[in-house]
Amino acid sequence: MISIELLLLGAGLLLIISVLLSKASSMVGFPTLIVFLIIGMLLGSDGIVGIYFDNYLIVQYISIFAMIIIMFSGGIDTDFKRVRSIAAPGVILSTIGVLITAIATGLFIHYIIGLDIIVSLLIGSIISATDVAAVFSIFRPSNLKLKNNLDGLLEIESATNDPMAYVLTTSFIYLALHPTTSVESIIFLLIQSLVIGLIIGYFSGKLSAKLINFINLNSRGLYPVLLIGVAILTFACAELIGGNGFLAVYISSLLIGNSVLVNKRSQINFFDGLAWLMQITMFIILGLLVFPKQLLPTAGISLIIAIGLILIARPLSVFLCLIPSKFNLKEKVFLSWTGIKGAVPIVFATYPLVANISDAPMIFNIVFFITIISVILQGSTVKFLAKKLNLIENIK
Repeated sequence: MISIELLLLGAGLLLIISVLLSKASSMVGFPTLIVFLIIGMLLGSDGIVGIYFDNYLIVQYISIFAMIIIMFSGGIDTDFKRVRSIAAPGVILSTIGVLITAIATGLFIHYIIGLDIIVSLLIGSIISATDVAAVFSIFRPSNLKLKNNLDGLLEIESATNDPMAYVLTTSFIYLALHPTTSVESIIFLLIQSLVIGLIIGYFSGKLSAKLINFINLNSRGLYPVLLIGVAILTFACAELIGGNGFLAVYISSLLIGNSVLVNKRSQINFFDGLAWLMQITMFIILGLLVFPKQLLPTAGISLIIAIGLILIARPLSVFLCLIPSKFNLKEKVFLSWTGIKGAVPIVFATYPLVANISDAPMIFNIVFFITIISVILQGSTVKFLAKKLNLIENIK
């Protein structure tokens, strides 16, 4: 049995190396998050260290907690005044846009690859949402500011589209396990999940902001602890009564962050650091979970699906959803290209594994491969494309 000292030594070195590598990757324009995935893969069973790990349920639990913190951090640091003008198109992209992307990708997989229609739509649902951690990691550290508030639109979309992807994913898993389920009941559950999530998030945000200002804690360090409790409680309450916890957490944090709070800046800074720790942890664990040798048989299929997703489904979604908007052709092209995937699709890909769906291993490997393609290809070219399309307002 490995001693606690060696475990702590490894954890400390791993965190320091991850941070230093993230700095180096950002300097050369390489997506930071892929570095953490690679570290996890190197630690895994097919990597240098050879750690065998395949407990998908534990990964789910850790990832859910990490996503709660990441979404809460993103919401509390979002200035609603800055994104108010693009809130409507952002919400449309995060709901209708995700639905269009999921269906278009699923139909592409079914008719081009030939997979079962439910499995195809399940894969489309899992990879339909852009990733909030990936988007934040690209725009916020470099202070990349785009014209017409495009960066704000991408942040709003990525922070609010996980609930729709989550509901679609769980719905198609349920359909795969219970083929006789009616479409009407699935639609009802979808609406119920979003509405309850909104309500819980609203009341959580309003009440929490009042609580923080009313209670006079002796130590300033307890305020972030209180907010962590708020985030976890908000998620749990929403999920327990049939709502979407991720949406509730984001709405709550958005309202809290746009209220007058005690020690607001220090709390935002705390959550920013904690969110990075959660991102590092989540990506390393997800990298540790994958077996690279098992990715190769699905490489061809994954590449074809990635092409369909990036060049057909995402642009179709963006152009249809933004028909009534003020965005021009260049801006829509840029938004179409920046549908970056990240840890969330990989986390959602563990759900079929936990549910014991027959094609679950194949689904997981396909989603993982597509995520790597998206992060490397799209994530590394965002700034280049923005510059070529003359969409950069300023870079500090």
